[in-house]
Amino acid sequence: MSRSTEGRRRPPTIHDVAREAGVSRGTVSRVLNGGHYVSPAAQDAVNAAIRKTGYVVNRHARSLITGKSDSVAFLLTEPQERFFEDPNFNVLLRGCTRALADQDIPLLLMIAGTADERRRNLRYIEAGHVDGVLLVSSHSGDPVVTQLRRAGVPLVACGKPLGQSSKVSYVAADDRDGAREMVRYLYASGRRRIATVTGPPDTPGGVERLAGYRETLAECGLPVDEGLIVPGDYSRASGEAAAGLLLERAPGVDAVFVASDLMAQGVLDALARAGRRVPEDVAVGGFDDSPAAVASRPPLTTIRQPWDRISAEMVRMLLARIGGEEAAAVILPTELVRRESA
Repeated sequence: MSRSTEGRRRPPTIHDVAREAGVSRGTVSRVLNGGHYVSPAAQDAVNAAIRKTGYVVNRHARSLITGKSDSVAFLLTEPQERFFEDPNFNVLLRGCTRALADQDIPLLLMIAGTADERRRNLRYIEAGHVDGVLLVSSHSGDPVVTQLRRAGVPLVACGKPLGQSSKVSYVAADDRDGAREMVRYLYASGRRRIATVTGPPDTPGGVERLAGYRETLAECGLPVDEGLIVPGDYSRASGEAAAGLLLERAPGVDAVFVASDLMAQGVLDALARAGRRVPEDVAVGGFDDSPAAVASRPPLTTIRQPWDRISAEMVRMLLARIGGEEAAAVILPTELVRRESA
């Protein structure tokens, strides 16, 4: 800190950094804006001077010069209550925040679960207040992806955007292969009446995990009984309701593959209320390996999504898109985690 002519302490300026580093103000400015046309020695001197003086970049002033906001939006297209209920969103948000912090870029959380929220958030984004969007939980037919693409906003989706995967960058776990691995595991443990509680049919997880379930039953020589397939919406309540319906339709069911850990908690609730022991009477397998899996009673056998890698890849790809690179996709492997429920 320096002192003003009135004796008050003032924050360090770019001039203070230049003086400390022994370089021109223009050199400091070039370092702050990417280090183009700056020698390694000068860049090291400027970075050392920034640390010593405690200089903090005035992002507003820099955005006026560069035309960039130096911030990114985390846009969740689900109702607000889902953000607080589903632990996956919080895990992903933390991972993206951490990855962006390494680049000194702040992350803005935006929730657009209603038409009014979508309109307000899209207006803010399209006005240039963020440089790009990390889109989470997009449904097919959702206008958000189309509108962001039309506005030329750099975008990376979490999960394969249905119907637009060739046009939008995305990072996804291998939902279909994870479902296959879980159903194979249940079959190998001797289960033959294997039901499933699916995700919403307008989401990539809902589509891909159901496809993996169907394919593996056929591979194992088991018939696909449509009565053993019940949709959910990834909430605990929907899992409980789905399990109640399954027990009415097929009292002899001996395993349930559930498309999310949170829904699997609801399935466990319904089975306990019906007097079914887990895993002795009914084995239960989840998907995500979220905090809900460990908190369940009994703890869930589940499919682990690599959340740290997903968030890191989403940030890497978004920064590449902001830098002008073409759309791309990354699909990451999942892993079976064995616990007490199956």
